[in-house]
Order: sequence, then C-alpha cells, then structure tokens
Amino acid sequence: MKNFLPSLFFGLLFAFPALAETDSTTLIHTGDKAYLFDARTIHNKTFTAGELAGKVVMINFFATWCGPCNQELPELQSQVWEKYKNHPDFVLLVVGREHTEQQLLEFEEKKKLQLPFVPDPVRGIFGKYATKTIPRNVIINKKGEVVYEHAGYSKEEFAELLQVLTQQLK
Repeated sequence: MKNFLPSLFFGLLFAFPALAETDSTTLIHTGDKAYLFDARTIHNKTFTAGELAGKVVMINFFATWCGPCNQELPELQSQVWEKYKNHPDFVLLVVGREHTEQQLLEFEEKKKLQLPFVPDPVRGIFGKYATKTIPRNVIINKKGEVVYEHAGYSKEEFAELLQVLTQQLK
C-alpha cells in the first residue's frame, strides 16, 4: 500500500494534463480558418459572410450578467470601437451569447454603451467558436484566418489584443 499511493499520485499528475488538453472549450484556434457568418446588430446593420471576408473582423462574445464582460466592454468601446469604427477594413461584432435583441437593447441603454451588439440567443455563432467561457475575443485577418483568440479578461491580455489588432490594421 505504501508504494501504491506515490504511484497513484504520479499517475494522476501526468494524466490530468492530457485530459485538460482534450477538454478544451475553444473550438477554433490561432491559425485556423475562421467561421464567417451572417449577422444583424440590434440596430439593424447587417453583415453577410461575404462582406466580412477580406476585412479584419474582431468578435467579442459576452453575456450581460458576466462580471469580467462588464469590465471589458467599456474598454472595448473606448479603445477599439471609438478608434476603429470608421476604418474601412474593420468590422467589430459584439455577440451577446444567449441574449435576445430586446435584452441587448435594454443592456445597451442601461450601460450607456454604443457597440455593434449582435444577439445570439441559441449560441448559433458562439457554438462555432467555443463551448463555454466568456468574455472571449477572436481576431480574424483579411485572409480569413484566426490570428488571436483568448477567453477571459485582464488589462494585460487586453493590451495584447490591442497590439494584434493594430498590427492587422496597418
């Protein structure tokens, strides 16, 4: 029994990293061809997959009840949307995971945000990119490849996102 416990400990130690690698919540990774889709914002601006092709597309997945999402969205508005909204090669889509148009309209008004919110009530868009974990950001280059993908929010990670986005829009 004495030899069994250390063996069990080391066996589990090496088994869990392998399990973690196969249990990823991310369905699309840096270097992958991105899934492009048709979308309509809560203010009736439509985007087709064809219109997104050839542009730098940033997708932010969030939920209104998510604390880190609520920290990130004002940064997204001031540091991305206000800076690049008129850039001819840029599209930002802020996708409300499991939210209806009405819920996003109410959230926009309450939070005083002016972002291109897209309802995704049944995870039709989110489900192509991940299985869980928000906030989540994806940047797609003009060739349609994922060049940045990250879940969660921190000031450091957001700074990295800004660097990638700036580089793609040069």
